[in-house]
Amino acid sequence: MLQSPQFADVTDVVARLGKAGYLADDGIATTVFLADRLGKPLLVEGPAGTGKTELAKAMAAATGAELIRLQCYEGLDEARALYEWNYKKQLLRIQASGGDKSWSLTHDDIFSEEFLLARPLLAAIRRTGPTVLLVDETDKADVEVEGLLLEVLSDFQVTIPELGTVRAQRRPLVVLTSNATRELSEALKRRCLYLHLDYPDAAREKAIVLARVPELPEQMAESLVRTVRALRALDLKKPPSIAESIDWAHTVLALGLDTLDEAAVRGTLGVVLKHVSDQARAVTQLKLGPG
Repeated sequence: MLQSPQFADVTDVVARLGKAGYLADDGIATTVFLADRLGKPLLVEGPAGTGKTELAKAMAAATGAELIRLQCYEGLDEARALYEWNYKKQLLRIQASGGDKSWSLTHDDIFSEEFLLARPLLAAIRRTGPTVLLVDETDKADVEVEGLLLEVLSDFQVTIPELGTVRAQRRPLVVLTSNATRELSEALKRRCLYLHLDYPDAAREKAIVLARVPELPEQMAESLVRTVRALRALDLKKPPSIAESIDWAHTVLALGLDTLDEAAVRGTLGVVLKHVSDQARAVTQLKLGPG
């Protein structure tokens, strides 16, 4: 199995992720470096909106890899995660054969590569080029899905009963994200390196905003980040994410605002707060006054 390191050292990780638009601190960069060098999956856990998915995207961009994403959700099954057979095409082939073949020959014909539909896990295993496999929001999937992941994460292979075992020729970089809405199994965690991402401190978030919205004046970026952090300190259903901070910066520019005063905050709350109860709480507790 080919497994050539993608990063030279931790400094290289910081530089290349930075070029991809992701500002990584030393802790993040060290964990990414080790995941690459040790060939271990990386489990990134933390609140929604802290940049977990963006980290995987940046890793793909930084290494010139194709990003293959498995979006987890309740009810996700093997057919959507690993592979399934193209039943309609199989049926057409059976009908076209007109009963001229024995069932054993027909079986071998229809359960072949031609009729296989590769889903994200199998697609990542079969790729020979650089690949980042993102298993996004793993905690949203049923516990049974973790069993599907274990073979992939342990041996980087997938077993298809009709075709045999497909082994990775080139091991993908694997990133699993979790919002910690449920505890993942110890068996899954043992196979991964672990990184916890929380909201960045004020200085780093300001740097992120300015990197993504360089036209924004520095003083405005500082004011915006200070307000976002004040909102996160409230008891909200959904605190503002880093992406929403960036959206707010774009909003400020689009409206041509010179200052982020109370009126400006109140008029643009919908950019960062997506629940009416959160907006009402912000108006009351931040004393933004009537609209």
